[in-house]
Amino acid sequence: MMRAARMHGYKQPLVLEEIPIPAVGPGEVLVKVGGAGMCRTDFQLIDGYFGTDMPMPATPGHEIAGTIDRIGAEVPAAAGLAEGDPVVVFGPRGDGSCRQCHRGNEHICNQGHWIGFGPHGGYQEYVPVAYQQLIKVSGNLSPLSLAPLTDAGLTPYRGLKKLQAAGVLGPGTTLAVMGIGGLGAYGVQYAKLLGGGATVVAFGRNAEKLALATENGADHTINIGGRSEDEARDALEQATGRREFDAVIECAGAEESIRLAFSLLATEGAVASVGLVGNRVDISLFPLVSREYSLFGSFWGNYNDLTEVVALAEAGKIKDSVTPVNFEDVNDHIDALGRGDFVGRAVIVYD
Repeated sequence: MMRAARMHGYKQPLVLEEIPIPAVGPGEVLVKVGGAGMCRTDFQLIDGYFGTDMPMPATPGHEIAGTIDRIGAEVPAAAGLAEGDPVVVFGPRGDGSCRQCHRGNEHICNQGHWIGFGPHGGYQEYVPVAYQQLIKVSGNLSPLSLAPLTDAGLTPYRGLKKLQAAGVLGPGTTLAVMGIGGLGAYGVQYAKLLGGGATVVAFGRNAEKLALATENGADHTINIGGRSEDEARDALEQATGRREFDAVIECAGAEESIRLAFSLLATEGAVASVGLVGNRVDISLFPLVSREYSLFGSFWGNYNDLTEVVALAEAGKIKDSVTPVNFEDVNDHIDALGRGDFVGRAVIVYD
């Protein structure tokens, strides 16, 4: 038997219960969860943000690191997996036949599915996954540090790569990171790693989170709480000598945050939007066209993106800021996720 925190309905507390350890299919691996990141998406899933047609009971949790407990009979030896190996789990699984899957982008497969959005997720002690979804790690980092990399650490990385490919980063440019939550704390670090010498400015509303942004390498921080657009622009000029920025990684997804990003954007600037707090993007059309702005939606990341993130972490180039959460306290922390209380990432631990 194993512990599991499961949804039995929307807008209800998770039920903490003992259920059988899942069977492992022939092409699957059973992972013993060492750490399960708690994402605001989990709160939104429970709240019905993504729709209300998921079969119940369901177990949330798409950020998973742990060890291999059991290997299915048809997992090929060439996969190089053995019982006891430390691994992280790549959450998406595509249908394998569409254009996105053939490009390696299983995370945006229209027929795909994701761990933590169905019967199994990291809010239970053992999770069966297809062997292709595993990435072996060295064991130098704990599951507590590794689990958030699979989403919080992955999503802004892909967004920054899109800005990098758009050619809006480099010496003399200004790059804003908006929203210093679980994603933004990593986003600041990737801004320094991938920005090519860009000046990195963190925008947020929480002094403690902005202090973390400074610790993670931001050149400047600006608290926009209670400030108008003009006041934010004045603060940007005071910090950088410029009243606009060239690129934004927008990690909140709130309507007002995206609007502010475009209002302060320089001509030919670009915004990569990775957050999902709100439901709409509301920006003026004429500047979008006349100043040739670009807006990139960027969702999660692909398998290769995650291998790069893990490599950076194992090389000591990424800091984490995590709060361990005991399994018994999961429901209290779900509510805190909805309020945005956490600095960094909360991670469920079982041992």
